[in-house]
Amino acid sequence: MGLSWRTTVDPAERPTLVTTGPFRLVRNPIYTALTAMTAGLALAVPNIVAAAGLASMVIGNELQVCRIEERYLDRIHQAAWRRCAARTGRLLPGLGRLR
Repeated sequence: MGLSWRTTVDPAERPTLVTTGPFRLVRNPIYTALTAMTAGLALAVPNIVAAAGLASMVIGNELQVCRIEERYLDRIHQAAWRRCAARTGRLLPGLGRLR
């Protein structure tokens, strides 16, 4: 992500839209990786706490991505972001593409 890396959305900043590397396949590869790691933990240590952690991760990702980050990217990158979102999945390749 280089200079486009952010930990929060700052409406005053206009980072470059990244569409290379893992971003060619999914729009949010970092959330995908974090969810996969949490799922791995839930499989390695199958208990209610791990399951609750995985559920929280999935719900939190959806809220953060759908309600905050994607709206921000749509606002600042407009047509370029919509083209990217139409060809790449949100968290998994092909799933969650904009139509």
